[in-house]
Amino acid sequence: MRKLTAISVCYDTAQTNGGLTMEVASFAEIEDEFAARTRKIVWCSVATMDRQGRPRTRVLHPIWEGVTGYIATGRSSFKAKHLANKPYVSLMYWHPDLEHGLAGAQLVYVEARTEWLDDPADRRRIWDLYKNTPPPVGYDPAIVPAWKDGPESGEFGVLRLTPWRIELTGIAAMAGQQPMVWRNQP
Repeated sequence: MRKLTAISVCYDTAQTNGGLTMEVASFAEIEDEFAARTRKIVWCSVATMDRQGRPRTRVLHPIWEGVTGYIATGRSSFKAKHLANKPYVSLMYWHPDLEHGLAGAQLVYVEARTEWLDDPADRRRIWDLYKNTPPPVGYDPAIVPAWKDGPESGEFGVLRLTPWRIELTGIAAMAGQQPMVWRNQP
């Protein structure tokens, strides 16, 4: 008999609740909950695809203004190389609600197109947004040594995230609670 040393939960809303989701017509319908979750969780896993089509994940710290997200990041990272080939990312925020147990866990999935903001005014605005937003969402970007020269630093980059799909869900979806999904319809 095999001894269990860890429990792994495989989570896919399409499989766990029969693919039932509550589609919302407007981002405004989920905006408050989306903002609350992303401000509480702060850090998320972000996946890109390398030039050979293999996924690569890392933990990043986006900041959101409504439905638009921004990531302060290095311009010469692997991530930048991946996005030059395929400018899409998949983000996953996870909060294991320890107070209410696993059933209270909250998740946010964001599928988005990225775009580098190279205009100096945009770079300054997002630098200031990070710097002037209270922690834990905000922080002083100057703590990153490569960005010591401020938003004018050649290594400081800003990615704009334009989501086409956002899902608010949780482990409770396994018990039939419907995830809320917004899709950006062009």
